[in-house]
Amino acid sequence: MSDNRKTKIKVEDLTLIFGKRKQEALKLLEQGVSKEEILKKTKCTVGVNRASFEIKEGEVFVIMGLSGSGKSTLIRCLNRLNEPTAGKVFFDDHDITRDTNKELLETRRTEMSMVFQKFGLLPHRTILENAGFGLELRGEEKTTRDERAKTALETVGLRGYEAQYPAELSGGMQQRVGLARALANDPEVLLMDEAFSALDPLIKSDMQDELLEIQDKLHKTIVFITHDLDEAIKIGDRIAIMKDGVVEQIGTAEDILTNPASEYVEAFVEKVDRKTIITAETLMFKKHTALEVHKDGPKGAVRKMRSIAVDQLPVINEHKKFLGHVWLQDVLELEKEQEKSIEKVINTNVPSVYRHYTVEEMLPLITGIRHPLAVIEEETGKFLGLVTQTSLIIEATRFEKKEVIKLKEQANEL
Repeated sequence: MSDNRKTKIKVEDLTLIFGKRKQEALKLLEQGVSKEEILKKTKCTVGVNRASFEIKEGEVFVIMGLSGSGKSTLIRCLNRLNEPTAGKVFFDDHDITRDTNKELLETRRTEMSMVFQKFGLLPHRTILENAGFGLELRGEEKTTRDERAKTALETVGLRGYEAQYPAELSGGMQQRVGLARALANDPEVLLMDEAFSALDPLIKSDMQDELLEIQDKLHKTIVFITHDLDEAIKIGDRIAIMKDGVVEQIGTAEDILTNPASEYVEAFVEKVDRKTIITAETLMFKKHTALEVHKDGPKGAVRKMRSIAVDQLPVINEHKKFLGHVWLQDVLELEKEQEKSIEKVINTNVPSVYRHYTVEEMLPLITGIRHPLAVIEEETGKFLGLVTQTSLIIEATRFEKKEVIKLKEQANEL
């Protein structure tokens, strides 16, 4: 499906090199010399290697990778906390790599806010004062900043805590204050660098849910850094996977799981529970024969079933709306009785699914039935395709089969 939202951030051939001989290292990089060789020859480290991508307005774009992959280095290039060695960063078609320090400072204060792993709260200021601190730096009047800080605290679920101090709050609540401080500035873009990684697992999960709820209301453009694949899958509209400063692949979780771009990405996502991610849209047969209720009589239905060697077919009306299934045995009876319509043998008491249904959601629906699941358009009921029971079972057991094979191989080695 195409995304018609406008591009909010565009990154072109962004490269960041640490060290004194940056230009020499850059030339070597452009010649295809490896990161390791560049380090040996120039004592320079390639932090980001020619990254290019676009982030849409209102998108949660997750950049992930293991420690040292360059993900945090990259996000700091987006607001020039790290100065790129080469390449461009466009914010609303404006190249911020050419901005003066004064122009850049204004962009950071008004259009981009950053939330760090370490909360960075001021211990001797109240929660309200901490939430409004960015507005204070911008020179906003106290009445205005207090009002906006209160609204931001309410958005993150901290209404009533305005007069308390950071030490009186749990780690998760302190991170909410950090998020409120970023939101109080009403930025167009939120940059979140490992924002939840220091939190306990349960609190971390709560904060992920909180962020998704906030995003449903505010529709910010969010760039989120994490090393946790489960977190990336949970909150990201799209995910960029990095390795050694290189963006290996960008796509939805489903894109990456079904079409990994490299062996590294494949290994990275190998143990993900695919049942919660793979959807009907991926599994369905789109070009599947369907019977049209007022067009195909019993003879035509039998002919179509035999031509593709099936004993049932979905039925649609003239508007392509899914009505149900018919079985070969029932249609043959109609043919014997010289009936002209298949309408009275359509089994309408059958489950159907929308394109976004996951394998986990579809599995319970195939219990006790023999036919595939029809995939329909949510708004119109239009028939889109079929998900077979076989494809569902194969997808649901894929990981388990791999594990069984590994165990057998290990047993044979003993």
